[in-house]
Amino acid sequence: MFTFMPKEMKFFDLFDKQVSNLLDGAVLFSKIINEPAITRDNVDKMHDIEHIGDELNHNIVNTLNESFITPFDREDILALANNMDNVIDALHMITNRYYIYQLFTPGEEAKKFAFLIESSVRALKKAVTSLRSNKNMKETIKECVEINRLENLADEIRDEAITKLFKTPNPDPIMIIKHKELYEAEESVTDYCEHVANIVESILVKNN
Repeated sequence: MFTFMPKEMKFFDLFDKQVSNLLDGAVLFSKIINEPAITRDNVDKMHDIEHIGDELNHNIVNTLNESFITPFDREDILALANNMDNVIDALHMITNRYYIYQLFTPGEEAKKFAFLIESSVRALKKAVTSLRSNKNMKETIKECVEINRLENLADEIRDEAITKLFKTPNPDPIMIIKHKELYEAEESVTDYCEHVANIVESILVKNN
């Protein structure tokens, strides 16, 4: 059984803030995708959340550089922070691409991705915040398995969506390129979530 030194709680406070900001981004993304049209205002809101994520990631890196003793491997701390930052970076990029590509009304496939992304991040929040203690290790592993399941579903939705694109009668090649890129980017968000879950599992195994 492992314990974390009280003076190192600052890392967990930062992780909690980072994953909470991540959930804010996932909830906003779901809201944006399900609204009648994507607006510049909502793109700017996502940018603000992404900016907060960058600041939190920098704070974790700075704290790591200033700390002699860390609660677990320095490489794992850095990987956890960077991969969570990848999630919110991707959400901002996707939201902005919808706007600049003038795809103001995302389709049903995008709504499915948004649901899976928000569900993945909610599970991720439970897993990351549980790192303060190993009391609920089984529940943490359960959340990580759920994130893996959601990532597999996202793979299926991406493949189905792209197949549907190429079966469209008299397709517009430019529109196919735009939608294909966004479907693949949305699926990649669930990949990033899975990467974070894998890091959490690795930390638990190493320190148990």
